[in-house]
Amino acid sequence: MKSQKRIRHVKSTFLLKECTTKADARRSAAKIALMNSVFNEHPSRRITETFIEKAVSDAISSFKGPRSDSENPNTGIGAFRFMLESSKGRSMLEFQELMTVFQLLHWNGSLRAMRERNCTRQEVLSHYSNRALDDDMRSQMALDWIAREQESPGIIRLELEQAASELVAARLGGRELRFSKEKRDILVLALSQTCSVDSLA
Repeated sequence: MKSQKRIRHVKSTFLLKECTTKADARRSAAKIALMNSVFNEHPSRRITETFIEKAVSDAISSFKGPRSDSENPNTGIGAFRFMLESSKGRSMLEFQELMTVFQLLHWNGSLRAMRERNCTRQEVLSHYSNRALDDDMRSQMALDWIAREQESPGIIRLELEQAASELVAARLGGRELRFSKEKRDILVLALSQTCSVDSLA
């Protein structure tokens, strides 16, 4: 218990520190990544039924929704519960990766496309719950952005500028970087592919 409190204290110290230079921000981000790894892989940070019930109750209180929403996978709270249930026994670090996957799917428009194909939220969650955020997934998302670039020239560069700004802001604020970094990497990949195609034209 003491070690867990110590980790929380150190982690909070890093999160609250405001960085004034890029070098400080990089060091701070590295410290946050290290503490997240130690903290999230701690045995007490495994997702258990007790943790799920508390997390869902906290979410219901925050969003002031009816408790019945937690049993309906087509609601936001229900989807959150389903994701937690699917991750039971995993570490918080693994659950955060799953959340990053769904953040990217939402940002990329993939979730909307699947809804338009009449896929239920539960089907989508079931499909992606056991998929890793790997090069194949990044490449697929990059292809989606290449297609958008053909319809709206310049959209990748605009989105890349925004992602780069978000990443800098997250670093300076000592916040989680994964989502912003993945967005940037996917867009850089898409841009490199469009430039390659243009050079061959």
